[in-house]
Amino acid sequence: MPLFKTPFPSKFKKPPLNSLPCSTPSSSSHHHLLTKNNEHHLLSLLHLHRHRPETGPAHQIHAYLITSSLHRTQISQTGIIIWNTLIKIYSRSPSPQHSLLLYNQMLHFCAPQICVDTFTFSFLLKACANLSSARIGAQLHCLVVKNGFAFHLYVHTSLVNMYATRGYLIDAKKAFDEMPERSLVTWNAMITGFALSGEIEKARQLFERMPTPDVVSWTGMIDGYTRANQAKEALDMFRRMSKRAIMPTEITVLAIVPSISNLGSVELGETLHARCHKGGLTLVDVRVENSLIDMYAKCGSIENSKKLFDTTSNRKNLVSWTTIITAFATHGMVKQALQLFEDMKNEKNIRPNRVTFLSVLNACSHGGLVEEGLQYFSSMVFEYDIEPDIKHYGCLIDMLGRAGRLEEAEETIRGMPVAVNVVVWRTLLVLYKFGPEVELGKE
Repeated sequence: MPLFKTPFPSKFKKPPLNSLPCSTPSSSSHHHLLTKNNEHHLLSLLHLHRHRPETGPAHQIHAYLITSSLHRTQISQTGIIIWNTLIKIYSRSPSPQHSLLLYNQMLHFCAPQICVDTFTFSFLLKACANLSSARIGAQLHCLVVKNGFAFHLYVHTSLVNMYATRGYLIDAKKAFDEMPERSLVTWNAMITGFALSGEIEKARQLFERMPTPDVVSWTGMIDGYTRANQAKEALDMFRRMSKRAIMPTEITVLAIVPSISNLGSVELGETLHARCHKGGLTLVDVRVENSLIDMYAKCGSIENSKKLFDTTSNRKNLVSWTTIITAFATHGMVKQALQLFEDMKNEKNIRPNRVTFLSVLNACSHGGLVEEGLQYFSSMVFEYDIEPDIKHYGCLIDMLGRAGRLEEAEETIRGMPVAVNVVVWRTLLVLYKFGPEVELGKE
C-alpha cells in the first residue's frame, strides 16, 4: 500500500559508474553471487556515512537501487537491510518525507515477495514524527496493524512517540494503554508528549506510575514544569532526582536553568554550577556554560557570569559572546557591553548576528549613546549585510526618542521597510508624552 502518489524528486540521478558496483547480465548463480557482493558493498558504504545524510552516498545508492533493478526479481535479507538503512537515514535528515517516498519505491521496484519488517515501520514512524501530517500517520498505523506488528514493542513504541510528538495525545494514550508490555522508551515518549503539550499533571500521574524512571524521565518532568512556569515544582523534581543518585545530563541542566533564573537564587545557581563542574558537563557541551552565564546574570550576579565566561577560553562561540554582552547591557553596564562587542569582532570565525546587534542597540539606547548606536545600526546593515527587523527599528526609535530627537524617530517609523506594529507607535507616543513636544504627539 503506497503512502504517496508523488514520484521521488528528480535530483536523485544515476550515479557515476566508477563509484558503485556494476550489475551485468550473467548466469543465475553468478548473478546471485554478484548481487550478494554488490549488497555488502552498498551496505558498507551506508554504514560508513550513516551520520551524513545530506553529503554521504545515500542519494547515489538510492539512485543505483532504482536504475540497476538490483532487487527486481529477488531480494535477500541484506537487501532489505539496505532499503531500511536508507529509510532510516532519510528519516533523520532535514527532509524526512523522503523516507515515505522511498518506501513507495521499495514496494514498486523490489521483488513481489519483499517482506518489510519491524525496522521498516519503526523508521517510517520516526520520519512521520518529524512531519505534520495526521493523515500519513493514520495510514502508517493501518499498515502496522495490517502487517501484524500492532503489538511489537519497538514498533508500537514508535507509534506512541509519533502520536505524542505531533500532539495527538488521545491517540498516543490509547496506543500506550493497548500495549501488553512497555519499555522505558515507551513511558518516556508518553510522559514527554504530555509535558510538551502543557498537560503537566497528566505527565506527573504517569511518571508516578512508572516502575523505574531514568534520567530522561526526570528531565522530561523538569522541562515540563519549567515550560509551565512552575519553577518550584521543577526544582523539587531536580532535588528528588539528585537524592536518587541519578546524574543529570546536559539536557537536564538546560531544562532546570530557566527555573533557577526565574527564582533568582544565586545560591541555587552556584550549587548547580558546582554539580555540572563535578560531573564534567561544562566540558561536554558549551550550551551548559552558556546557559549558566545567562542564569547568573538573571539572578543578579554579573560577576559570576563574567568569571564563567572568562574560563570558557577556546570553547566560546557566538552564543557565549551574545549572552555576556546581553548580560552587561541589561545590568546597565553599557561601556563594558560595547567593549565586549568590540572584543568579539576581533575573534576569528565569530561573526555577530541579528541577536547580537539587538543587544548592542539596547545597550546604546539605555546608555544614551545615540551616535554610537546609529553607527552600529549602519554597520549591521552595510558591513554585516543583516536586514533589520521590527525589533531593531524599535531600539533605534527608542534610542532617538530618549535623546529627544523625536522628529527623527518619527521619520524612521515612516521610512521603515517592514510593517509597523502598534508597539512601535506606542513607544513613540510614550516618548512624546514625557518629552517637550506633547502637542506633536497628539497629532
